[in-house]
Amino acid sequence: MRHFLALDLKDDPALIAEYEAYHRDIWPEVRAHLNSHGVTAMEIHRLGTRMVMLMETDDARYDPAAMALATRGNPKIAEWEELMWKFQAPTPWTPEGEKWVEMTRIFRL
Repeated sequence: MRHFLALDLKDDPALIAEYEAYHRDIWPEVRAHLNSHGVTAMEIHRLGTRMVMLMETDDARYDPAAMALATRGNPKIAEWEELMWKFQAPTPWTPEGEKWVEMTRIFRL
């Protein structure tokens, strides 16, 4: 299944460049965490400060709630998420306490 999620970055060119540098070579633990929770492919695209993530999942293994729980229980993944929050900002539509928010498809050809 494909999921499209949105999140903003802080409007600071130096922070954006640093964020992109981290994503050119993500930590091996992050890659393993995603794979172990059924994420089979992921892309992040940016326009200005708005980011869109395309995440493809194996629905037999992907459970967002279990993945979130595992994130909090894994010190290295929690460290990555805390570090990323240095660069990230919620969209105006992001619920309190959340980061990436699932988008609604409005058209398909």
